[in-house]
Amino acid sequence: MRIAVISDVHGNLPALEAVLAAIEGDGVDLTVNLGDLLSGYVDPVGTADRLIGLGLPTVAGNHERQLLTFGPERIGMADRVTKQVLSERHWAWLRSLPAVRSPIPGVLAFHGTPDDDLRYLMHTVEASGAREATAGEVVARLGDVSGYSLLLCGHTHLAGSMRLPGGALLVNPGSVGWPAYADDEPYPHRMEAGSPHARYAVVDDVSGRWEVSFAAVEYPWERAAVAAEGFGRPDVAAAMRTGRVA
Repeated sequence: MRIAVISDVHGNLPALEAVLAAIEGDGVDLTVNLGDLLSGYVDPVGTADRLIGLGLPTVAGNHERQLLTFGPERIGMADRVTKQVLSERHWAWLRSLPAVRSPIPGVLAFHGTPDDDLRYLMHTVEASGAREATAGEVVARLGDVSGYSLLLCGHTHLAGSMRLPGGALLVNPGSVGWPAYADDEPYPHRMEAGSPHARYAVVDDVSGRWEVSFAAVEYPWERAAVAAEGFGRPDVAAAMRTGRVA
């Protein structure tokens, strides 16, 4: 079985199209989408239409939950911009998405952790910033995932993998559409891919156990940067151009 894994598109249709074109040449049997689909400053509507048409096995991320449940006093700018342009068809699709799903037996897909779409799984944030999580931290955050040999997560926008005790493989494909951001919770920190490329992963079990390869794809990121500038977000534009936080 050969599976492409995408996550954190954030409404960046040019990046999504570039990744989909690359995946076409990878000979995959299935593509799985790990959430944070539309909220951003490039083309939320075009992204929604494209993803709905593809019908990929998809889970909801924290931004889908926020779009559906947050009122105006809580909603962030990327969600607010997106919320204003979605149609009822788009809302119905978002409401249909589960937080966790098993696209095929033995594979579990979710956004943050299986029980928390906002929690980092493969990174730990401390007062000094973000660091890679230890295997013990990851196992504790996962809870009971016995019976799964492949675990797929997103949310941090950073690509990585970990072989867990017992042999299961954990994979974060990185972000298709938003390569760097800063956050203040629980401490100020930065998550930076280091380049503006659109990212995804391919996993296969040809060796007898799941293995992963990561891909970084060029796309017209200047278009994404200019779109972000149009919404008064030079910080997001800089991230789109460099993969780093300005």
